[in-house]
Parts: sequence; structure tokens; C-alpha cells
Amino acid sequence: MRFRPLLALVLALCLTLVTACSGGAKAVDRANLTYDDIHNTGLANNCPTLPDSARGSISLDAGTKYQLREICLHPNEVFVKGEPANKRQEAQFVAGRILTRYTSSLDQVYGDLSVDGDQLTFKELGGIDFQPITVLMPGGEEVPFMFSSKELVAQADGAAISTSTDFTGSYRAPSYRTSNFLDPKGRGLTTGYSSAMGLVPVGDDEELVKENVKRYIDGTGTMEFSITKVDPSSGEFAGVFTAVQPSDTDMGGKQAVDVKISGELYGRLEQV
Repeated sequence: MRFRPLLALVLALCLTLVTACSGGAKAVDRANLTYDDIHNTGLANNCPTLPDSARGSISLDAGTKYQLREICLHPNEVFVKGEPANKRQEAQFVAGRILTRYTSSLDQVYGDLSVDGDQLTFKELGGIDFQPITVLMPGGEEVPFMFSSKELVAQADGAAISTSTDFTGSYRAPSYRTSNFLDPKGRGLTTGYSSAMGLVPVGDDEELVKENVKRYIDGTGTMEFSITKVDPSSGEFAGVFTAVQPSDTDMGGKQAVDVKISGELYGRLEQV
């Protein structure tokens, strides 16, 4: 009986330590970490965060040049649109598991931000703005796609960056395969064979032609930024994003499916 107060104190201390460690892990500022702290840990794939108390607003002046810099997009969930069970039903997005562990985030993305009356326009210019990702579906199928923000042009209502600002626009989704890629039969776009050995190069089989004649196919995606946190003193903002884009086509060999990506957003406003 006399050990109960001591046991309760020890359990409370352990619970406090566990809660503090788990709650503060995602709030670590990457700028304060060394290479050894980040190497092989996956922390480089996380985006910086802002505290919940960052609920300010940044007013913007028409005619002043701004840029959004250090934009980071960290995918948390990926959904793939599957085939409907019958013709009367619509295709539904099915959750998949991201297999790409440490290199799925877009980072250091930047672009110009213009103010035209009560409308903001963001035009992406560069950065680490594409990442190949593969997701595993419940049935065992692996779906690859090139997550991208290339050439994103997004608009939002208002003349300020606030916790109610939502950017919406379209972007270019590059081909998952490059022109030098060779399939298992040695067929490629700029290298390799034009047809697999033992197969007729030109035939009436449409599926055969798709496999033999490789094509570089770009897609178009749509993306939405929802800003939920703003720090006016530093120009930083954070929130969530949702993007819908096509999957890989294996250079024209198969039909693309829609992929929905959602996750965390971070960036910084800068006057130039």
C-alpha cells in the first residue's frame, strides 16, 4: 500500500515524457538539425509547421511584386479512382498506401504572386517540383504517378494572405517514364527497338501497337491550397492541399486513372 503514491508518480512522469516526445516530434524546425540528425530518418520529407496560434493575416498591395517561396507539399494520403462495380454506379476513389517513403514531398517550390483588385494569382516558376510516387492498392496493384506542381497557375479571392485564403488552379503532370526508358522487351521512345523481337511491328492489334509505339504523354492536374495558419511577422503560412492528376500510362501502353493526393502545405511570402 505504501508504494502506491510512488508508483503513481513514476507512471505520471513516464506518461508526461511520452506525450511530450510524440507531440513535439513534427514541430521540429529542420533548420536547427544537422545532416547526421536528418540522414536516413525521413525528416527531410516532412514540411515545416506553424503553431496553432498563427492566425494572422498579411495584406498585399496592388502593383507590388511578391513571391511565394519555400513551398513544401507533403503527401499524407493518396486515393486512386477504381472501376465501378456496375454501369449504374460511379467510379469511387479508393485509398492506397504510399510505398515511396523518403522522397515523396515537393520542396523549395517558388513562383510569382500578383494582386489584381480582389484576386490573387500565383504562377509557379521552379523548385523541386516533381517526385515519382508509387502507391499500393488493397488488391495488390501498384499504381505509379509523377506528383508535380510544374507550371501551376492558381488563383484566390481577396487581397491578403489569411486563414481563409484558398488557391485553386491547374498544373502539368510530366510523364512517369522518360524518353530513354526501356521496357522489359527493350522497346523505348528514343532508344531500343521499335518492336519486341518475335512480334510483328505493324499489325491490327491495338494493344500491340500501344506497346510497340512508345509516346511521351503529359497530363494535366488540378490543385487547391487551403491556408489555415499565417504568421505575419515572418511571412510564413501553412495549411493543407488537395490535388487530382492522372497516373502513369507506361508511355501510352495503358489507360491513365485519376489519382487524388492530399497532405500538408507550407510556404513563405516575400516581397521582391
